Amino acid sequence: MRNLIPVKFISLFCLFLSLNAFSQEQIISVDVTKPVAPVQPTMWGIFFEDINFAADGGIYAELVKNRSIEVLKPLMGWKIMKPDTTTGVLILNQSETNPLNPRYARISIAPGEPSFGLSNEGFRGMGIRQGITYHFSVLARQKGKSKLKMRIELVNPQGAVIGSSSLLPDSESWKRCQVSFEATATEKKAKLNIWFEGEGDLDLDMISLFPGDTWKNRPGGLRADLVQLLADLKPGFIRFPGGCIVEGRELETRYQWKKTIGNIDDRKLIINRWNTEFKRRDTPDYFQSFGMGFFEYFQLAEDMGAEPLPILSCGLACQYNTAEAVPLDQLDPYIQDALDLIEFANGPADSKWGKIRAQMGHPMPFNLKMIGVGNEQWGPQYIERYTVFAKAITEKYPLVKIVSSAGPAPNGKNFEYASAELKKLNAQIVDEHYYAKPEWFLENATRYDNYDRNSYKVSRGNMQLMEPKPEIPSLIITGNAPFPKPHL
Repeated sequence: MRNLIPVKFISLFCLFLSLNAFSQEQIISVDVTKPVAPVQPTMWGIFFEDINFAADGGIYAELVKNRSIEVLKPLMGWKIMKPDTTTGVLILNQSETNPLNPRYARISIAPGEPSFGLSNEGFRGMGIRQGITYHFSVLARQKGKSKLKMRIELVNPQGAVIGSSSLLPDSESWKRCQVSFEATATEKKAKLNIWFEGEGDLDLDMISLFPGDTWKNRPGGLRADLVQLLADLKPGFIRFPGGCIVEGRELETRYQWKKTIGNIDDRKLIINRWNTEFKRRDTPDYFQSFGMGFFEYFQLAEDMGAEPLPILSCGLACQYNTAEAVPLDQLDPYIQDALDLIEFANGPADSKWGKIRAQMGHPMPFNLKMIGVGNEQWGPQYIERYTVFAKAITEKYPLVKIVSSAGPAPNGKNFEYASAELKKLNAQIVDEHYYAKPEWFLENATRYDNYDRNSYKVSRGNMQLMEPKPEIPSLIITGNAPFPKPHL
């Protein structure tokens, strides 16, 4: 008769062996001064996209929303403050003479009538700090013998003034006027009030307010506190300007870098595609002023000691929306944009685009080493366009590495097709994006163990932990701000 050992005893015996094993001290020594293999600085970086007020209303320090009066509703962000009189504001359009910034406001006060005011709410409120100097500026011109005076005020939600000054535009032609004043209190939800006193007509455009303590103290620059947080990450690269805004919902609204450089007054405002992307989370006040354009992105990367990684349209609009595609025989302007961008970044100061960079204050090259062709495109239509781009860029700039796309998912037929085709084309760097639940990341911890070390390098460009509703990312690991929590 066999001896039967109770199951409970076996369990206790196994537990005893387990505890005994843990009780035996095991020491693992790590000498951090002697790394086994070098870690490249570009193993970690920032993915920046103008989403959730990340640029306008975020890292770009402009406090006035709709400063150029160019959004679809011209006075969005502004509130009229006036008594019941003939005093008012008229929006004029000079599209034939100034197509890039056609609208401006005309303030009119009739003789003997009281003052008239405009109030700007900022980007869901203006964050004002006590003791900081604020710089107000405006393009203005007096009409005829008009002498309208401006009284500028920062006020808290209760209407108390926490900073003020006055300004008297003195020109009958467009002229930038500016004045500075110090805030007397800290307020998260301040507003800017502008009161007009006197009589006559005054034309206004590019109404602006910036804090004096911008990053590197550059006038009209970036928020120092937010940029410092990014710099503290010590990123090896910064990918810009996105993301889906590169593609555009349709080709007309794609990101065009040449329209984001040069004179700030001539950067044409467009709607941000995240304005209407999610119907149940509409953000009708979301536009792109391009105050933070490609020059500023390059400058930011340089400031942080990070490699710039610009991403350009490959002639395909967002394939989840319109999927508009430029015919291959009409792709030349898109390819030329890529070649011109490399010249803008790396060309000598006497080259066509290098000269513009120098005129903007950076005569030395930015030393661009990488450029991305397309964002999250997929399918044969992407591969055939990538092929044309890669040939043109490599022939003219063989040292610039090209980042290509494997689509928006890390598996499936589109991913497998792109991976196989890009491998045949000897692609240099392939961008993989993940939108997955936390469990997926745990299950794929060894994903790259068996990748071909003799094939392309991998850029893990967008890793997002998803909520149950997959269209709304709850956390974006690589640096994007979650969409669309309210901006504070």
